[in-house]
Formats: sequence, C-alpha cells, structure tokens
Amino acid sequence: KLPGMGGMAKVAEEKLQNNPFGQMEAIINSMTPNERRFPDSINGSRKKRIAMGSGTQIQDVNRLLKQHKQMQKMMKKLTKKGAMANMMRGMGGMLQGPPGGGMPR
Repeated sequence: KLPGMGGMAKVAEEKLQNNPFGQMEAIINSMTPNERRFPDSINGSRKKRIAMGSGTQIQDVNRLLKQHKQMQKMMKKLTKKGAMANMMRGMGGMLQGPPGGGMPR
C-alpha cells in the first residue's frame, strides 16, 4: 500500500460495480494484446488471470467473451452481400415524413 492511498482501492471497486463499461474496460485492459486480437485463445487459466487483474469474477470475463462472440456474429451477418442495403431499403419508409408534411408554399 502507498501512504495516503488507503481508500483508493475501495473507490475503484465501487466504480467498477456501478459502471458496467468500467468493468468491461478493466477486463479488456487486463488482457494481453494477443488475447485481445484472438479472444478464442483465452483458456481457463488465462480467464483466471484476467479476472484477478481486473478485480472481477471469472463469470464476468466469460460474459464479456460471450457478448463479443455474439457481436462478431451479428457484424458478419450485416456485412454479408446486400444485407446492409436491404436494411437501409427497409428503413426508407420510416425516414419519409407524414403525407403532405413538406414546407408550405
């Protein structure tokens, strides 16, 4: 412990608990650059190290990895040929205003 810094750990812990993005950031910052690049390479002992380094539980690390995998799948679906164009075409009807909603003449 450093002199005068006794309460800092408690403040940092409260910050992690109240802010899910802070928790995610702590977990990601506890990963090596290689683990960030290739999250599938993270095994049990690495998860334990990441959890200890970020001040979180292994379940929190697992949850973040699961969310990453889900987002990765969704992004692949969106980037498939024509998927984005179809989505924009579908939203085209929503972007139009109500009938006769133009500027008065």
